[in-house]
Amino acid sequence: MGSEGKPIRCRAAVCRRAGERLEIEEVVVSPPRSREVRLKIICSSLCHSDLTFWKITDPPAIFPRILGHEAVGVVESLGEDVNEVKEGDMVIPSLLSDCQECKDCLSEKSNLCSKLPFKISPWMPRDGTSRFTDAKGETIHHFVNVSSFSEYTVVDVAHVTKIDSSVPPSKACLLSCGVSTGFGAAWKSAKVEKGSSVAIFGLGAIGLAVAEGARVCGATKIIGVDLNPNKFEIGKKFGITDFINPEDCGDKPVSEVIAEMTDGGADYCFECVGLVSLVYEAYASCRKGWGKAIVVGVDTKSYVSISSYDIVHSGKVLMGSLFGNIKAKTDIPYLLKLYMEKELNLDDFVTHEVAFEDINKAFDLLQEGKSIRCVIWMDKAHG
Repeated sequence: MGSEGKPIRCRAAVCRRAGERLEIEEVVVSPPRSREVRLKIICSSLCHSDLTFWKITDPPAIFPRILGHEAVGVVESLGEDVNEVKEGDMVIPSLLSDCQECKDCLSEKSNLCSKLPFKISPWMPRDGTSRFTDAKGETIHHFVNVSSFSEYTVVDVAHVTKIDSSVPPSKACLLSCGVSTGFGAAWKSAKVEKGSSVAIFGLGAIGLAVAEGARVCGATKIIGVDLNPNKFEIGKKFGITDFINPEDCGDKPVSEVIAEMTDGGADYCFECVGLVSLVYEAYASCRKGWGKAIVVGVDTKSYVSISSYDIVHSGKVLMGSLFGNIKAKTDIPYLLKLYMEKELNLDDFVTHEVAFEDINKAFDLLQEGKSIRCVIWMDKAHG
C-alpha cells in the first residue's frame, strides 16, 4: 500500500479534558514498529469502561487521549517481525494480550499474559511510547492497547485476533471486550454446568452477556437482580428466567430470596456492577458446599472482608474474572462461529448505531441508560 511505512493523517475523536465532549480532529498516526500492526477501524462499540475513563480526573486518567477499545478493523500495514496477520486481514483488537509464548498464555488455566501484563497504560506495551500526535505535533495518549476512536490506530500484534471477514463488523466488535467478558465469566471462569442455577447482580451489557453465556452452557434457572424493572424483558432475550428487584423484597435480603428460589442458594453468582456490597450479596447467595461467586465488576477503591469461619464452614468459592478468562486468539473465533451458527445471540446487544461524527450521542445514550451497545461507524452514516 502507498501509506506503508509512512505516517497517516486521519480523523480521531480526542478526549482532551475529563467529561467534556470528544473533539473530532486531525491526528497523525505513525507507522507500526516491530511486532505492531496499523489498523483501519471499521466500527467501534461504546463500552462502559470508555465512559468511566472519559469522566475520571485522577490517575490513571491522562489527557489528551483517544478512547475506544471494542472494535473491528482491517490490517493496513505491518511492522517488522509480524507473521500472524497480513495486510487486508479483518481483525479484532483486544485490551488483553495473548502472546502465545509465556507460561500463562500456553496454559489452559489463565489468560493473564506474563510477557505483556495488562495495565491501564497511555503507551504502546513494548516500548512505552505513543503512535499518535495532534496537528501541532503534541503527543496523544493511547487507551488500553487499542484506541479505536480513530480512523487508524496502531496495536501490538499480541492484541490482535484475525477473524472471518464474513462476520458482520457491528456484531464482531462486541467481542473485543464486554460480551466476551460476560460470556467468558460464565463459560470459562465459572464453568457453568447444564441444569445449574445462576444469579446475576446487575443487568447491564456485562450481566446480560453472563446470562447469555449461562444459557449457552445449559443453565436452567438464570436469575437477574437489578433495580430497573425494565431489565427483565430485555434479559429474557439472553436467557433470564427469573427477576428480582431488591426494592420489592421488603426487609428480606436478596440472598434469602435467592435461597428460597433455588432450594439453598444458586450454584453460580456473578457480581457485574462493581460494588463491594454486591460482592457480599453474591457470596451470600451461593449454595453452601459448591457455590461459586464470580466478581466481574470493577471497584478500584474497596476491599472485601469475609470471615475465615464463613470461608471454611461454607465451602464456597470467591473468584475474580478478568476479560472472562477469554484467550482472544482462540476463543474469539470460536464465539464468532457460535454466532454464525445462530447459537450465540449478539444481535440484541446492539440497540443503536451512529456515524463517527455523532460519537458524543453514543456517550449520551449510554449515560442515560438507553443503550446496551451503540455501534459507531467510521465511514458511513447510521442512526
